[in-house]
Amino acid sequence: MIAQTLTEAEARQLNPVTLAFVGDAVYSLYVRTRLLRSSQGSAADYQRAASKIVSAEGQSAFLAALEPTFTETETEIYKRGRNAKKATKSKNASAAAYNRSTGLEAVLGYLYLTGQNERLTELMDKADEQLFQAQKVATPYKPTH
Repeated sequence: MIAQTLTEAEARQLNPVTLAFVGDAVYSLYVRTRLLRSSQGSAADYQRAASKIVSAEGQSAFLAALEPTFTETETEIYKRGRNAKKATKSKNASAAAYNRSTGLEAVLGYLYLTGQNERLTELMDKADEQLFQAQKVATPYKPTH
């Protein structure tokens, strides 16, 4: 999906918050796609469900399933992202959850930018099915003719 990947050395040189910036988009797109495939609903229904999952608290729950499976490199990237100084603070999450979510996003951004799509898919597929089942979209979309 990415036109030109970075080497692992190049990606490691990036600020972890920059990696998290990309990882946030990767995670958000994954969640939206997964919701779309798992049920039917309106755009507003999808947005409400996605917002709960991609929130810092939602990402923190997802991280609990992923962290034990991280490689040594992923753990290092995660810790750099978690501990990085951020320009903004979360309005709706604890500082700890916000820091953990930044670490997760840094890992996802790193994997995406280095073209490690197979590993990225492997991690994303570990998302607990209950995470998505709990966010079932309320009303099926019925097109008007």
